[in-house]
Amino acid sequence: MLIKDLKNCKELIAGDNTILRELLSPMNEDIASRYSLAHATVKPGEITHAHRLKSSEAYYILQGTGEMYIDDEKEKVLSGQVIYIPPNSVQRIKNIGTCDLVLLCIVDPAWRAEDEEIEGLV
Repeated sequence: MLIKDLKNCKELIAGDNTILRELLSPMNEDIASRYSLAHATVKPGEITHAHRLKSSEAYYILQGTGEMYIDDEKEKVLSGQVIYIPPNSVQRIKNIGTCDLVLLCIVDPAWRAEDEEIEGLV
């Protein structure tokens, strides 16, 4: 049985500039899983760097209000909503609220550095 506590997961600044804690990854744990799961935070007024993944991704908003950008689309997103991001789509999210925007990021197949491109860095 594998149980992890968020507070014991190392905090880092991801390539897209989110505050990230990786919760579950088949590359870091001995698990038979196709997906990875991370906890991300975007501070008020901040926007992530535009980026694209070769994998599909889903965001589940735990707290806050944001604007989600996928390719040429923009939508307001709220706590309790899930956003599907197709593979190879340019994506970014902006915190338009007054508190932290907190979300879970599920990547399938699991996130790998070589599968991510940050706009302006490629």
